[in-house]
Amino acid sequence: MTYQVHGVSSSGNCYKVRLALEQLNLPYVWHEVDMMNGATRTESFLKLNPNGKVPVLVIDEQTALTESNAILCYLADGTPLLPADRLERARVLQWMFFEQYSHEPYVAVARFIKQFLKKHDDPRLPDKIAGSYRALDVMEQHLARRTFFTAERYTVADIALYAYTHVADEAGLDLASYPAIRAWLARVKNQPGRIDMPSVDQ
Repeated sequence: MTYQVHGVSSSGNCYKVRLALEQLNLPYVWHEVDMMNGATRTESFLKLNPNGKVPVLVIDEQTALTESNAILCYLADGTPLLPADRLERARVLQWMFFEQYSHEPYVAVARFIKQFLKKHDDPRLPDKIAGSYRALDVMEQHLARRTFFTAERYTVADIALYAYTHVADEAGLDLASYPAIRAWLARVKNQPGRIDMPSVDQ
């Protein structure tokens, strides 16, 4: 099976999927989507995802899966990236829900405003920056006593949170006072099969 993936290479949510595919050594074809020029609102794209968002994982001619963290769980099922133990799996999901509810809406949106929209004086930024630091505080406290987010090993929870945290500077965030996060980022960076995420202007 060769997956078809529709995404934006410089999007953290899309990068998660690509990173997992690479680290699991799964065959895929990447289809770059011109999000900023309306490509996610076309009739053909909306057939894949009526919500008009990337990424989309096309599994076969009848099956497409959306939402980055759902895709991560699908790809990682049955692999070391998603624990089989009931509680550890739930803890992975806990951090993935945290990422989508308390982290991504702040870090990713601040980065989107600055890097995609190029609006460095946008009135939304102070709130997004404050929310980003709240999420980072929670992560720092957790990682101060742990190597990875769950099960003391690298999982899709780490992939989900790494995507936007490792480019936090592009959101205007300073990680200097977060030593545990910086150490964790270095550990993730050294995982086999890790790839870089292209900058917005590449």
